[in-house]
Amino acid sequence: MKTIGIIGGMSYESSIHYYERINNQVNEIAGGLTCARMIIYNVNFEEIRKLMLDNEWDKIGVELARIAKVLEEAGADYIAIATNTMHKLADYVQSNINIPLIHIADCVADKCKERSVLKVGLLGTKYTMVEDFLKNRLKENVLTVYTPSNEDDINEIDRIIFDELCKGNIKESSKDYYVNVINEMIEKNGIEGIIFGCTEIEMLVKQSDLNIPIFDTTQAHIDSIVNYSLEIHGEHNEEY
Repeated sequence: MKTIGIIGGMSYESSIHYYERINNQVNEIAGGLTCARMIIYNVNFEEIRKLMLDNEWDKIGVELARIAKVLEEAGADYIAIATNTMHKLADYVQSNINIPLIHIADCVADKCKERSVLKVGLLGTKYTMVEDFLKNRLKENVLTVYTPSNEDDINEIDRIIFDELCKGNIKESSKDYYVNVINEMIEKNGIEGIIFGCTEIEMLVKQSDLNIPIFDTTQAHIDSIVNYSLEIHGEHNEEY
């Protein structure tokens, strides 16, 4: 079994899902009392969020690269950043370590292609929807990607993530808002599936709320992390 180094805390709500699901899935596959070998570095998201609002991404990159190096030196075989938005800095982090970083966009793109869904919508934080770091990686995986075209929708989707979901606050009105935006994208763009490009959105909108498949980056990332942990990616390996 390999050791996974996880950069968490962005938000702690999503990191809880990572910890619980990785261990559950590893145990389901390997049996007995087996659980994952994980090293988690939980950041103080308040400090990171302030740097985000001040557009000081260079400082965030330096901090995440430092943390990744700490995890590598502590014995991690792979690094996973347990959030979508911070994959804006994935290439920088990867360039500062000597072990692979498991990129969340590659993981969810594989899930889309498994179901032959190549025309997708993408929801996430404002950074994820407006900037190209996740969209371009998805496009490299042969997906056609659409985001909401209305700036007010983008701002409200972002607000709900940070003001509500990151605090574990689930509102029916916010779910309705997301569903309406997705339905508009189906009608306008003809999307065949929707990617939840934020680790908290899955707390709000469920598959039963929509008529197209949901591709949750969190679960896709976790599935890949489990495979890397148990060395069952590529060639199946029964040695746990």
